[in-house]
Amino acid sequence: MQKVYKIQIELDGALISATLDDNPTVRDFITHLPMTLELKDYASTEKIGFLPDKLTTQNAPPGSIPSVGDISYYAPWGNLAIFYKDFAYSQYLVRLGRISSGIEHLNFSGEKYATISLIHSN
Repeated sequence: MQKVYKIQIELDGALISATLDDNPTVRDFITHLPMTLELKDYASTEKIGFLPDKLTTQNAPPGSIPSVGDISYYAPWGNLAIFYKDFAYSQYLVRLGRISSGIEHLNFSGEKYATISLIHSN
């Protein structure tokens, strides 16, 4: 049975909830939680924040097609990407999970600090 990881992203008092997949990249990611990242807009499609360390991409697919609500890791840059618009296939993009509520809080301009915390794993 696969594990279920639930995270919370706090952005200026607003909460975004998400469920993460169970893969080596996610398991590496959660060892770094809680963490605070500066999120900023990229390509009017996603909010990105640079992680303090690169994550493993062991057994990761060669890329993915992100859709609204996906939380991903872009291996070449070492950044977290949270998509608020659909996008095309991207090589080296590893899906970490999906937002379950609060995606509307990504509708901001400029930069904001986000604190990401693990709130549940089974």
